[in-house]
Amino acid sequence: QLQLVESGGGLVQPGGSLRLSCAASGFTLERYTVGWFRQAPGKEREGISCISRSGGSTNFADSVKGRFTISRDNAKNTVYLQMSSLKPEDSAVYYCVADNAYSCSAYARSYAYWGQGTQVTVSS
Repeated sequence: QLQLVESGGGLVQPGGSLRLSCAASGFTLERYTVGWFRQAPGKEREGISCISRSGGSTNFADSVKGRFTISRDNAKNTVYLQMSSLKPEDSAVYYCVADNAYSCSAYARSYAYWGQGTQVTVSS
């Protein structure tokens, strides 16, 4: 069974940092394009960042450029999202997604596999 499990969410003060992890079971994450989406209450799901099968990474959302970094640890079969200089508007449920496509996409429908999500709350 192919499964993605996110962890690392929580409550953080504005300006703080968090690192989200996405661990895969049942498949080798290195062979997949992996992304992060987020959804805040009352808002549409938003593509945040992606790392392709070839290793190239991109941030889709202008609001996170320079603050969020996606990376892989193939030995741990895990993808990370390092988030810094967090703002209250970053509060959302963050989802890890994966697909065997070769390139990244900002569209949720492009990804076949989804984790259950992890809550990030940025508040003082």
